[in-house]
Amino acid sequence: MKEPLKVLLCDDQNIIHETLKEYIQAEGFVCLHAYDGQQALQLFESEQPDFVILDLMMPKVSGLDVCKAIRGSGNVGLIMLTAKGEEIDRILGLELGADDYIVKPFSPREVVARLKAILRRMEKNKDENDDTLSFAHLSVSLAGYEVKVDGVRIDCTPKEVEVLYTLCSAVGRVFTREQLLNQVWGYDYYGDTRLVDTQIKRIRQKLPHSEDWGIKSIYGVGYKFEVKG
Repeated sequence: MKEPLKVLLCDDQNIIHETLKEYIQAEGFVCLHAYDGQQALQLFESEQPDFVILDLMMPKVSGLDVCKAIRGSGNVGLIMLTAKGEEIDRILGLELGADDYIVKPFSPREVVARLKAILRRMEKNKDENDDTLSFAHLSVSLAGYEVKVDGVRIDCTPKEVEVLYTLCSAVGRVFTREQLLNQVWGYDYYGDTRLVDTQIKRIRQKLPHSEDWGIKSIYGVGYKFEVKG
């Protein structure tokens, strides 16, 4: 029998744990609980959850620092929670590799719906994208969420891998920022097109310069992946 997926819930408010636990378990997930950032990191290491629901404002270790640590440890679905509604906080969380972002107060049903949407995208990527896209010295795989140059793995967040894979899957096609937001995040983050620019900037910084391929900016439109020669 397949083991149930684990969800690590990280928040310093008991009411959040009590409310979300019922909804998460009702969907067949195992719910793990952390009440500060330090405990979240310890449980993440020992339990290796499939998903993390993480409050931005956590005691001991901030949610942003927890997010950075999680994103350096492999592929896991990540939803960030916060009482802050400022756009800069939302953008920052997504830039760090969160799959989704929900502002308190929220509906528990909405959190579970977002969780299931991430799961569907992850399963779709795994089922439909087992083939690795390969170019001169570069390979991009969604099955393993890996980017390699000359066989050496490049440290990328899952969202960076998905953005690069999307571009590489249609060489020469121009993607608007809105199209990339919709395809990678699964629905419209209207007004957050700066997030795409940040992701592209980080991908470019991580990939070595190549005379054979590259991501080209199309002024006023978006981006495309070019293969030269």
